[in-house]
Amino acid sequence: MPTWTLSELEAAVRSSWGPDTLFASADYLARGSGQPSRGQCGTTALVVQHLLGGDLMVADVEFEGRVVGVHYWNVMPGGVELDLTRDQFTPAESLVNHRMVARGRNTSSAGEKPLQLLQERVTAALRSAPAVGAG
Repeated sequence: MPTWTLSELEAAVRSSWGPDTLFASADYLARGSGQPSRGQCGTTALVVQHLLGGDLMVADVEFEGRVVGVHYWNVMPGGVELDLTRDQFTPAESLVNHRMVARGRNTSSAGEKPLQLLQERVTAALRSAPAVGAG
């Protein structure tokens, strides 16, 4: 099985994002930070988990004292946290109530198409990237 560096994985994920791979409310997107990662956390974390294993983490996104959404990221099998969408937040937003997502929990059907699209794009991008140790 090929392996990739974290930089290659991150590049493949970031180049695969689009308006059709995000999953977030219109209000959340409108308040945005201007970062391409805005609204991409759920699909990204699930794709990373599919490729690397580990656990999913979730936290509530708080804005002006109200919870306005959730944020997902990964914890690798060795305990290292990997969050490829952390740069999406505005200075007025904070993450509270961090917790692990229960294993076996499925994504909602509304998020299936964005997830499938991102998975396909990342897989294709990684296929075209040189594998570590290939020579």
